[in-house]
Amino acid sequence: MTAGGESRLPGRLILAATPLGDPGDASARLRSALAEAPVVAAEDTRRIRRLAAELEVAISGRVLSYFEGNELSRTPELLVLLAEGLDVLLVTDAGMPSVSDPGYRLVRAAVDAGIRVSCLPGPSAVTTALALSGLPADRFCFEGFLSRKPGPRRRALAGLVAERRTMVFFEAPHRIAAMLAAAAEVFGPDRPAAVCRELTKTYEEVRRGPLGELRLWAEAGVRGEITVVVQGAGPPAAAAPAELAAAVASRETAGQPRKAAIAEVAVTHGVPKREVFDAVVSQRP
Repeated sequence: MTAGGESRLPGRLILAATPLGDPGDASARLRSALAEAPVVAAEDTRRIRRLAAELEVAISGRVLSYFEGNELSRTPELLVLLAEGLDVLLVTDAGMPSVSDPGYRLVRAAVDAGIRVSCLPGPSAVTTALALSGLPADRFCFEGFLSRKPGPRRRALAGLVAERRTMVFFEAPHRIAAMLAAAAEVFGPDRPAAVCRELTKTYEEVRRGPLGELRLWAEAGVRGEITVVVQGAGPPAAAAPAELAAAVASRETAGQPRKAAIAEVAVTHGVPKREVFDAVVSQRP
């Protein structure tokens, strides 16, 4: 309650995209928000102050750190400030908060508490790399960072073998060669891809080619922030009638009714049930 007995409205959680590299990409709304927000929660307080200086903006509010190591403890504190009616501007080092960066935990907590969440859109390494890759961009999926460990990384890639959409990954420079080697092994060395490095920065570079060639290139060493774009799988090869009939027979031998076996094989091979039924009939002696 305020001094006058009125209920105080909660503040807003404002997610703001920051430049990937070039300060000139900062939006006018980001400039205003940095200057006016009562609280700025930043992944790196030094970097946000440096960005503000480059933008010739004076941050007037309180600046708090909000990074992977303190998300759990800092989130309740920020919720209290929001409940007290203060707007909180959430920024990360580059790009949009919560997209492979700190933010999701606070957004989820704010939503659960009935606090309004808004967004100042802006630069995104995901869509920038996708547009530059020269690969199909009508449908895509974002996979973030793969595991640092070879086994889990390979299993994650294996789960994407049949993915038809273009895939976007983030990767660290000291792991990019191993990641591309694993991708070439799982997807095949001829799968088209692009490695986008230091986007919007002075030494921006986009390498396009098959995974096998990109793997060899990366072995010499790569620096900077990296986004990898990999073309999705092509349509599955059409199954021959004998293959469809054999798949149904195998399921029937295992005890599955023929009707159910035909329906399952149709889904597995992406063909109409009638085509599977005709294949079974054609293979009868």
